[in-house]
Amino acid sequence: MKKILNDPARYVDELLQGMVQAHPQFYRQVGDGRVIARAGTPRPGKVGIVSGGGSGHLPIFTGYVGPGLLDACAVGDVFSSPSADQMAEAIRAAHAGAGVLRLYGNYGGDIMNFDMAGDMVEMDDIRTTSVILADDVASAPTAEAEKRRGVAGMVYAFKIAGAAAEAGLDLDGVTAVAQAAADACRSVGVALSPCVVPLAGRPTFQIGEGEMEIGMGIHGEPGVRRGQLRPADEIADEMLDMLFADRPVERGERVSPLVNSLGATPPEELYILYRRVKARLEDAGATIVMPLVGRYATSMEMAGVSFTLCRLDGDLERYLAAPAECAFWRV
Repeated sequence: MKKILNDPARYVDELLQGMVQAHPQFYRQVGDGRVIARAGTPRPGKVGIVSGGGSGHLPIFTGYVGPGLLDACAVGDVFSSPSADQMAEAIRAAHAGAGVLRLYGNYGGDIMNFDMAGDMVEMDDIRTTSVILADDVASAPTAEAEKRRGVAGMVYAFKIAGAAAEAGLDLDGVTAVAQAAADACRSVGVALSPCVVPLAGRPTFQIGEGEMEIGMGIHGEPGVRRGQLRPADEIADEMLDMLFADRPVERGERVSPLVNSLGATPPEELYILYRRVKARLEDAGATIVMPLVGRYATSMEMAGVSFTLCRLDGDLERYLAAPAECAFWRV
């Protein structure tokens, strides 16, 4: 393992300390330090939005705490769920009298602990609701979409739900908008190399020097096909074909595409891929709205990329374009 760190057991605590120290205008630590909340106090009467999950995916999850985005987030060890106590602490930090939406990915540990956290804060008279992201088309067929993993579609859900909360919608309204955003997203990824979890000290999976794996999960979960590395346009076409097969792009649709680095893939290669994404969407008759290209949801130093397509109606597009700011993204 070749990483810049001190003690692997302190990896998450030290990265959170550094993030808060570097960006105190956005972040503060709460409780045992594994909860990141917005700087300052919540605006009275605004619906709170919280997320949570394992570290190793910055900017997801904690990076998206900020105005127009999340109010608080609980973070666990690398690729490990935070505890129910930490999730409950995040909910309390986000609560401003109007209830709290729990918005997170479809992973067993996160679901179990957030459900427990919801039960815990009920004793504090805090009402909560849940929306679970399940946008990874490679992780289950359409008929079993509820089993799919939550990946970079969370970026859209955080942004759109955050704007709805800032606009003053009540908890049921914010929840409905967040669910609509989650339902509008489809994602797929391709991995070229593994990452190394600090506490494990070894790669999460093995892949040949000249190979790629289509459909690889953000924790190294198996994909749908492994083969020789192909030219960028062919990779983009295969990924887009999977997304279009799951939900065809209709002529006249307004779509926001995200071309996302899984960590090590540089911006230059993302832009090579984006030109193909743009051409394919326009050929299908779609109008592209607010394209996103960069590191929005990573997997440590994994080389690879994910595509997300978010279909927009009038409300979703308005909330996507609304102002928001954190250390990693400004709209």
